[in-house]
Amino acid sequence: MDLSECFEWRGRRIAWGSVGRGPAVVLCHGTPFSSVLWHPFAEALSRDFTVYVWDMPGYGQSSKRPEDAVDFGSQASAFAALLEHWGLERPHVIAHDFGGAVSLRAHLVERVPYRSLMLLDVVAIPPSGSPFFRFVQEHPDLLGQLPAYIHAALVRAYIQGASHRGLRDDDLDALVAPWTGDEGQPAFYRQIADYDERFLVENEQRLGGIDIPVRVLWGSEDTWIPAAQGRRIADLIPGATFRLIGGSGHLMHYDAPIPLTDEIRGWL
Repeated sequence: MDLSECFEWRGRRIAWGSVGRGPAVVLCHGTPFSSVLWHPFAEALSRDFTVYVWDMPGYGQSSKRPEDAVDFGSQASAFAALLEHWGLERPHVIAHDFGGAVSLRAHLVERVPYRSLMLLDVVAIPPSGSPFFRFVQEHPDLLGQLPAYIHAALVRAYIQGASHRGLRDDDLDALVAPWTGDEGQPAFYRQIADYDERFLVENEQRLGGIDIPVRVLWGSEDTWIPAAQGRRIADLIPGATFRLIGGSGHLMHYDAPIPLTDEIRGWL
């Protein structure tokens, strides 16, 4: 799928693309990923829906300027502006990882209406952050100066660890590529340094006010965010339903693509 479109927002470039015809579905990625993990699902849904994918500022093909904030608050504002640019009034939203916090904040704080929300192994409420994540937060400038080959190996090992079954080389290459080079390497550490858990605290305080259909999916083998966190999120949202997907880690897109596709189609 091609992210050939570009939305200029506050001096930033947001890459996006759409495919298909029908009711609007928006797919949100997390960190340290990009929309590439959603592309096969967008194509699969395009027969019945107009599917939108986008790379958050600081990620994928979008701009990675060092002066731009990439925290949850700025990303939620960017998402709200992008939905207005698309002219979408009440889309279905499906979010993974960091995209959960962003889509929740856009709905709860920016007051963007959705038709429904599906949350997939999301960062949404505290606590969050692995030991590696916390280490990077403490040393972002130092790690940004690593030799390129060491940095690339580190990012590959980190992303590979999100999958329970293991990623194919071509899939792993596509996920790692945006974080390499003179622009990508510092951007990788910068997005972790900008991570601010106070936005998650605000999300948690507001979850009880959600009045749209919400479905929470979680990989049974997710070692990044335990399934208990997913159950807690579902319990905090009125009427939300929860399902555990067996044999899947944090990257359900690659570990359990058929169950995930079935869940999405059934939900929509």
